[in-house]
Amino acid sequence: MKFYETQIVIASSIARVWQTLTEEMPRAPMSYGILRLDGAISGDAQIKLWSEVAPNRAFALKVIKFDAPHVMVWRGGMPLGLFVGTRTFSISAAGNGSKFHMREEFSGPLAGPITKSMPDLTPSFTKFAEALKKEAEQL
Repeated sequence: MKFYETQIVIASSIARVWQTLTEEMPRAPMSYGILRLDGAISGDAQIKLWSEVAPNRAFALKVIKFDAPHVMVWRGGMPLGLFVGTRTFSISAAGNGSKFHMREEFSGPLAGPITKSMPDLTPSFTKFAEALKKEAEQL
């Protein structure tokens, strides 16, 4: 199974990181590597995302888990589960701050051929985590 992930320690509370991720990031997504995000991020929400990695393609996603302020999961992909991307965001305690972890796994019968044609998402994941850190640490 192909996956990408990143993690970063943020000098801010879990609640503040969650607020930044779910409320502030959608209002100003550009610094996160997201060109546009339609829909509010909440439990069971349907959202649509355009990323810098694939600017001409909208990704239809469903928020399948929303366990504030610790875990959120987005899922999207092709019909019949032929190709599925599952992105998990988690926030946990780390000393006086928080640890943010983001992982996206790709599965389904077409995952092999499709992921071979995808660009490396590591820089995009790093950009997202660093933008979240910067924003959450601002007072």
